[in-house]
Amino acid sequence: MIAPSILAVVGMQAEAALLPRGLRVIVGGGDPKRLATLLAERGAGATAVLSFGIAGGLDPEVTPGDLVVSTRVRGPRGAFGADIGWAAALARATGARLGVIAGAAAVVAEPAAKRMLGLATGALTVDLESEPAAAFATARRLPFVALRAVADTAGEVLPRAAAVGLTRDGRPAPARVALALLRRPRELPALLTVAQRSRTALAALSRAAAALPAR
Repeated sequence: MIAPSILAVVGMQAEAALLPRGLRVIVGGGDPKRLATLLAERGAGATAVLSFGIAGGLDPEVTPGDLVVSTRVRGPRGAFGADIGWAAALARATGARLGVIAGAAAVVAEPAAKRMLGLATGALTVDLESEPAAAFATARRLPFVALRAVADTAGEVLPRAAAVGLTRDGRPAPARVALALLRRPRELPALLTVAQRSRTALAALSRAAAALPAR
């Protein structure tokens, strides 16, 4: 069991629901800037920071459901190291792959953009929460690690409808998705694929959460 003083940072309520009860959680809702503000407002008292949730694949070799534990996070704000001992323990407990994780200011949707980001950062995956979480932890000299499960692969396009699928507090926004589909009905097959991939990633996170070691 992870101590409650460890702060978990996620993008969605569905990810938060997988974590052990009693753990402090901040939900970013897919908005890195807002997440940074929430961390500054609510992060006092944390002894360590865990970024937890689904991610997009950047390395062509990672597939839906693969788990990645950060050795470093690279993004627009710079590069932030993970706590190596904690990362190694997490990788052993969950069977995750160790590697660099990229942070992004917005959803990286196109294969070409994923390829460029992967080449620029050397990252296996990308997400919207790990960089704000790592920056918060680094500024306060707190141990940090990210545990992420791959949803979409490097070669898949994320439809625009998927990018509007969350409310500010990280809950599903079906009305927004429906409106986006009315405007772009051809995105429906891709959106269904994204939903399936996300379920696969969440299932992997659920298994990993059960094995989360205390730091």
